[in-house]
Amino acid sequence: MKAEEKPTPNWKKRLHEIIYEADTPMGKWFDLALIFLILLSVLLILLESVKEIDIEYHQILLTLEWVVTIFFTLEYIARIISIKNPKSYIFSFYGIIDFISTIPLYLSYIFAGSQVLLAFRVFRMLRIFRILKLVKFIGEASQLTKSLKASRAKIAVFIYVVLILSVIMGTIMYLIESDEAGFTSIPRSIYWTIVTLTTVGYGDIAPETNLGQFIATVIMIMGYGIIAVPTGIVTVEFSKQAQGKSKVGAEGETAIIHEGFDVHLNTQSCRYCTKEGHRDDASHCYNCGEILNE
Repeated sequence: MKAEEKPTPNWKKRLHEIIYEADTPMGKWFDLALIFLILLSVLLILLESVKEIDIEYHQILLTLEWVVTIFFTLEYIARIISIKNPKSYIFSFYGIIDFISTIPLYLSYIFAGSQVLLAFRVFRMLRIFRILKLVKFIGEASQLTKSLKASRAKIAVFIYVVLILSVIMGTIMYLIESDEAGFTSIPRSIYWTIVTLTTVGYGDIAPETNLGQFIATVIMIMGYGIIAVPTGIVTVEFSKQAQGKSKVGAEGETAIIHEGFDVHLNTQSCRYCTKEGHRDDASHCYNCGEILNE
């Protein structure tokens, strides 16, 4: 017989509500503060990489980074202790990102030294992963992910055709043009074809013969058409996801359309598996089956 679990302390319930749920006033303020600190952290990384700024304001940048790091550390710990199944968060995508974005500053001091200067810089640059924490605040992120998954077969075929075309055209350009023009090998010619096809055009290699320039013109024109293909594929799938599955109400709440009636969802997070997006009338988690409101 399963032993009865102890009731969750009120302070844990309150902490969970603030950290994991955005429908409450405190939850919204917490998310806004988190977004601000993430952007601040990324800005600090960018400024630190400018030598002139880092030399003059190094101590200020370091102090601000410690403030941000301490906040993220407390946030990470609070997320763990406020749920009943910490592993569901620790080994989740966001849990791993939160951990990676928190430890670099500590590691850079543990392994500091002239012999590991490169590692020191790598550890500090890992802080850029904090920007991935912003993904959880983008409402359309899951919809875009589903669209990309639904389009992956078509996009794979498209890329396959582009690669074949690049190999063929690159080989032709290698036969037409001379080494002086930069087409010294088939791989280098394929590189030029891909650069031209994607309309990037670095200009480091350019055809000199009339025939080569004509083929280059054809490739450039094809490039404009090719760019639109993957965009159209994903856009169609994204529209399907938006039309048939969800809509956003006047107050920002999400609703799933099903057989003529709307089912509104909220940001309530399960204290066992941290899943969000439950129905307003739900009493159990749709993922793990645990009780939502105790």
